[in-house]
Amino acid sequence: MLKMSKYKKYTRGLLASILVAIIAVFITSFISFSTATVAIIVGMLVGNVFYNTFHGDGSHFKVGVKWAEKDLLMFAIALMGINLNFTMLANLGFQTILIIIAGMIFTIFMGMFIGKLFKLNPKLSLMIGIGNGVCGSSAIAATSGIAKVQSNDIGVSIALVNLMGTIGIFLAPFLAHSLGFTDIQAGVFTGNTLQAVGQAVAAGFSISDEAGHYATVVKMGRVLLLVPLVLILIYIAKKEHIQSDEEIDKKAKVGVPSFILWFIGFSIVASLGLLPKEVEAFISSFSYYITIIAMSAIGLMIHFGTIVKTAGTAFKVSSLLFAMQLIFSALLIGML
Repeated sequence: MLKMSKYKKYTRGLLASILVAIIAVFITSFISFSTATVAIIVGMLVGNVFYNTFHGDGSHFKVGVKWAEKDLLMFAIALMGINLNFTMLANLGFQTILIIIAGMIFTIFMGMFIGKLFKLNPKLSLMIGIGNGVCGSSAIAATSGIAKVQSNDIGVSIALVNLMGTIGIFLAPFLAHSLGFTDIQAGVFTGNTLQAVGQAVAAGFSISDEAGHYATVVKMGRVLLLVPLVLILIYIAKKEHIQSDEEIDKKAKVGVPSFILWFIGFSIVASLGLLPKEVEAFISSFSYYITIIAMSAIGLMIHFGTIVKTAGTAFKVSSLLFAMQLIFSALLIGML
């Protein structure tokens, strides 16, 4: 009985998150936009209209929603590893791999630099940089816990990164054509600049089948960089932790989170082809829908007041960063 009551406190918040996720999936069946972003927006609207229900001190929903935005998200990230097949690197030449790595490093560091110039929250700047530089929502979700980013910043960064990617679906092919890129160069350009896999694929195939193929492979190459990026962030967090007198006094330790180990494990399983493709597809789909539920929970916890304070500046940072990312990738492709 006690065990049942322990889990019962999560039920209302989890069901609310699931309901918002269902609404988001329904809406995106009619519009071409990121389901994760729509889930955050719908969740934010519901969470603020019924503010006391979700944010009040006596809320029966808060515990379940917070569990969904953190623990459930970590579970979804662990399963995301099934989408990473390291054998795809064999399809990329040395120059292309160099373009991908340079593009990622440039985008993340420029995101933090531009954010500092505009006096934006450093962690929000980091998430915008990572989202633009690696693989959009998935990268933000996978790294936000390690960087200890607040729900508001996660929501804003995911929304803005997906907005830039949506604009990029039309902008990147136009720029590739204007710059006189070959189909292969255009594919590398779109794959190396757009945020989500679907966005890169859509933009690439709008140019040609060959450009679409290269855009897909290059984009997946960027996704694979999520693993070393996560490990680097863990190392940085551990180093900062050791240097903090407060943390030393607490004698706490920073280690590799278990969900990251599972994430890497699933990516190894996918790379070695240990599971039937049907099982991999099921795990991938299951991870996707769990992620949407977690995004809905994040939205439910976002307060309009906080968004108003940061969204304007964050939009400027994100727009400027995306423009610089496009220019940098175009220059690299032109030189190499």
